[in-house]
Amino acid sequence: MNVFAHVEERIKSALAALQARGELPADLAIGGIDVEPTRDPAHGDVASNVAMVLAKAARAKPREIADKLAAELRSEATFIKVAVAGPGFLNVTLAPSMWQGVVTSILKEGDAYGRSTLGRGEPINVEYVSANPTGPMHVGHCRGAVFGDALANLLAFAGYDVTREYYINDAGAQVDVLARSAYLRYREALGEDIGEIPEGLYPGDYLKPVGQGLAMAFGRSLLGKPEAEWLPDVRQVAIGDMLVQIREDLAALNIRHDVFFSERSLTNGNRDEVAVTIDELRAKGLVYEGRLEKPKGHDVDEWEDREQTLFKATEFGDDVDRALLKSDGSYTYFASDMAYHHNKLARGFKHLINVFGADHSGYIKRMKAAVAALSDGKADLDIKVCQLVRLLRAGEPVKMSKRAGTFVTLREVVDEVGRDPVRFMMLYRKNDATLDFDLAKVIEQSKDNAVFYVQYAHARAQSVFRNVRETFSDLDVMGVEVAAADVSMLTDPSELDLVKRLALFPRLVEGAAAAHEPHRLAFYLNDLAASFHSLWSRGNESPHLRFIQPSDRKVTTARLALMRSCAQVVTSGLGILGVHAPSEMR
Repeated sequence: MNVFAHVEERIKSALAALQARGELPADLAIGGIDVEPTRDPAHGDVASNVAMVLAKAARAKPREIADKLAAELRSEATFIKVAVAGPGFLNVTLAPSMWQGVVTSILKEGDAYGRSTLGRGEPINVEYVSANPTGPMHVGHCRGAVFGDALANLLAFAGYDVTREYYINDAGAQVDVLARSAYLRYREALGEDIGEIPEGLYPGDYLKPVGQGLAMAFGRSLLGKPEAEWLPDVRQVAIGDMLVQIREDLAALNIRHDVFFSERSLTNGNRDEVAVTIDELRAKGLVYEGRLEKPKGHDVDEWEDREQTLFKATEFGDDVDRALLKSDGSYTYFASDMAYHHNKLARGFKHLINVFGADHSGYIKRMKAAVAALSDGKADLDIKVCQLVRLLRAGEPVKMSKRAGTFVTLREVVDEVGRDPVRFMMLYRKNDATLDFDLAKVIEQSKDNAVFYVQYAHARAQSVFRNVRETFSDLDVMGVEVAAADVSMLTDPSELDLVKRLALFPRLVEGAAAAHEPHRLAFYLNDLAASFHSLWSRGNESPHLRFIQPSDRKVTTARLALMRSCAQVVTSGLGILGVHAPSEMR
């Protein structure tokens, strides 16, 4: 049961009745109606601004429409109070049976509770991580990886057909630097003293196994050859080894992509997709030969004072037109990025999401312009930027990794604190805000540690299920008796408060999915856990509120039904975030 959808349907029915009686215009368009929890429980359970939204089109005052709606809705049996507030807000207080029925619905629907048809099965491409394959994943990559994966889970839960994609940047200058660095380690593996790693090459020890692999595969045959001859082979091996490491690092976070797309594949083979993309844009009149003005105040690598091939990005909201070819005739990074997105569109995706690191925020306008031009405005691209992560231990900055040489690796963090704290806490702040990740605090067993607090709620519920057998040995917590419990016995305010939190889950899922904001779910779970722990504490203080009542089997089964429904929502919510719901805390 979606309580908010129920109220929305009743409001729509009341509006239709008013139209049928001529009290509202018959041609009044009734679109989506906003129904949300009231900010102050004293004002009721749910509120709607429908009267204010319709007032202009209905040529009536909002309050007049609200009064008519309220009069119509007061006949609804599940509404015990309908009031009009302020300029025309509708405030509705629901009968307890509405909330109690949520528990029954959750037990009936199981892990389908909260799932949505919002996406209508439409394909959506979520591209995330997409780090250069030049070394192990670092803690900055970790945030984008977790965010993208949780977002993909959320969209799938909301009814989209999700493809998880990783774009391999294997065609730029950085992979040539990787090859030169690996070649140095190859020489080292053959017994040469290579001394200090020259500036400009990658210094990390992670390349030693790559060098050893090259030595085993090629022996000494690469020595003495000119770079142009050995570089392609070394580059291919090094990229392959790095991708194996990257996949292993991501697997440590339980992240797996459906597609690994190679940038180099755009121009390798029989079809040059970059040239095809440029030709298509040229046919649309969106490519021309011209000069770019020098940006004011600073130099920009892309700017060259020469006649060049440009894309009319400014026609689609970008600040300047964008170069497609460099002075040597090779493609710009932007041209390759356009071709890559052209490929996504050709694969049938009309909904695209890219997860960028903090250093790529300047690419947002140009990529949105590219997709708008390539799709003739028929596809949408949302770009989410994950800001930096400050890694701390007990408040002090963490030193760089010996293995990577310049940063702390994702794997080191996961190995130290575990996957669950990493995933949950990377989502426990909005993606566009800087995140402080304290290795000591995320493993504290306290209510100040959100991941522990939420997981503990689930573990506590499981402990109730185990303990009830000591009192009612024949009571199957997962059986029919609990599923058919008399939920009208759930009358205490703290019980109903917990149910109201559970009722928010379907609405929360749809809102978070529509906004592409999985952090909302982490916040929600923390609030849900707080309601659960509050109810638990009340039972400690007042024995008649304890979940297990030895002298009253019916009350016990009703409260077990509430515990089961809470555990189900916590399990589903944590599952979307990619976090385990434990049966007990260790």
